[in-house]
Amino acid sequence: MFNYNNRKFRAVQNTENGETSAETVFHYHQEGTIITAAYAGGKIVKGQLIGLVDEAGNINMRYHQVNSSGELMTGICHSKPEILDNGKIRLHETWEWTSGDRSRGESVIEEI
Repeated sequence: MFNYNNRKFRAVQNTENGETSAETVFHYHQEGTIITAAYAGGKIVKGQLIGLVDEAGNINMRYHQVNSSGELMTGICHSKPEILDNGKIRLHETWEWTSGDRSRGESVIEEI
C-alpha cells in the first residue's frame, strides 16, 4: 500500500477555475486507509481534506478551504499516483467544486 504519511506536495499545474498554485503546499497524514491533509498558500488561506486511499494509491477525497476573498469553498477530488524517477510521488487529480459554480477541473501536485 502507498504511504502518504508526512509527505508534502506542491501544486504544479491546475486549470484556470482552480485555486491551488505553486504557492500552495499540502501536508499529508495517513492512518491505515484514511488520508488527511492541511494546506495553504497562494489564493488559499487555509484548507483541509479527508479521503480514502486504495491499494494502488488512488485517493477519493473531499476538501474544504477558505480563499483570499473570504469564501468557503468545497469539493470532491480523485487523485491517481505516478512514481517519478527520483522516487517521489506525482498526483494527477480530477476535481469538482460542490460550491460556487460547481465547475470541474484537473490539477497535478508533486511531492517536495
